[in-house]
Amino acid sequence: MSILAQNGISKTAVREENDYYATDPKAIDGLLRYETFNRNVWECACGEGNLSEPLKEYGYNVFSTDLIDRGYPDDIVDFLKTDIRFAGDIITNPPFKFTNEFILKALDSIPMGNKVAMFLKINYLSGVRRYQEIYSKYPPYRVYVFTRRVACSKNNTPEGFKNGAMDYVWMIWEKGRLGPTELRWIN
Repeated sequence: MSILAQNGISKTAVREENDYYATDPKAIDGLLRYETFNRNVWECACGEGNLSEPLKEYGYNVFSTDLIDRGYPDDIVDFLKTDIRFAGDIITNPPFKFTNEFILKALDSIPMGNKVAMFLKINYLSGVRRYQEIYSKYPPYRVYVFTRRVACSKNNTPEGFKNGAMDYVWMIWEKGRLGPTELRWIN
């Protein structure tokens, strides 16, 4: 019996059903201090707008979609099944269990020279499967490591943002750009 089961906690109680872990809006502030994007941005896993709203405040035209209607999206879209071709950049915190698929779909959905920015756990940098499916073919051109922890909150509860227990990075791809990956820090 697992330690969770011994304490009366089921695995489904631990993990949010649709992998909804909202990003602290300050994560976008850190990124935009160092990276510029196309004025048109698609936030394809927008949740309740935690990244979309700050992007709008910075002057970006944001198209916000999500698989679930949490009261914010411009449209309900299953990003992994859509045929939308977007003429801007894609910035999101993807559901962790579908991160590989989100990265590949995002790169397929934008024109050459446009960017994909994904907010990911730092441990996403490692892994044989990730290397084979993503990094060997489409290396990110920049990885921004947060020097201070940024929290994600299960189901976007305010108390969830108080203590970040994970380390996160922004990984940036520019479609068609190959070459070495540059490592930078967000301080």
